[in-house]
Parts: sequence; C-alpha cells; structure tokens
Amino acid sequence: QVQLVESGGGLVQAGGSLRLSCAASGRTFSSYAMGWLRQAPGKEREFLAAISWNGGFTRYADSVKGRFTISRDNAKNTVYLQMNSLKSEDTAVYYCATSQIPATQTRGYDYWGQGTQVSVSS
Repeated sequence: QVQLVESGGGLVQAGGSLRLSCAASGRTFSSYAMGWLRQAPGKEREFLAAISWNGGFTRYADSVKGRFTISRDNAKNTVYLQMNSLKSEDTAVYYCATSQIPATQTRGYDYWGQGTQVSVSS
C-alpha cells in the first residue's frame, strides 16, 4: 500500500501551463510504475501518461502527446505532470496512481491519490 497526494491544480487560461505533483509516503515508491489520469464531469476516467519505475520508459495518450510530460524523482518520492498548451477540454480532476507496468487503461492502476482540480478557461 502506498499513499499518494496530488497538488498543483488550479485555474489557468487556455494556452497556459501547469505543473502537477504527486507525493508518495511509502518506502516502496520506486518499485511502482506511475500514471496520471483524469476525469471530467459526466465522462469516464481517462488515461493520460505513464512512466516506468526507473523513469526509462514513458507513454502518452494521443490527446496529450506533445503537450504533457510525465517525470519522476524517486529520491523525492514524487511524480510530476508538466502540462503545456492547455485547452478548455483539459478541464478535469487529475489523479496520480500506481501500477505494475506503465498501463494505458484505468483498470491497470491499483492505488490512487485524491485528485486535484484543473480548470482551463476559454
């Protein structure tokens, strides 16, 4: 079991940037692949980005490829999501979560943070 806390969300204009952070409390953070996912009101939870346990492999959803970057710092027990060129359709609650592999499906993730709200104005 690992505890995750997201932060860094807020209100931003379209075209702007935000950097989300996810802090883990467990000693085994470095053993997990990590992902960022989001859920907009009335929509299914959506995969965004994933990173392997050592940061050597990343993968992205087509909707955010080239705009979002996932990274991790295992020494700080933290994973990040840099979001650039934000669009109004990026408005959602953003979650970080653990997985055994860098999965592309929501069901591939085991432990979740509480989420942080990102709102993008048009």
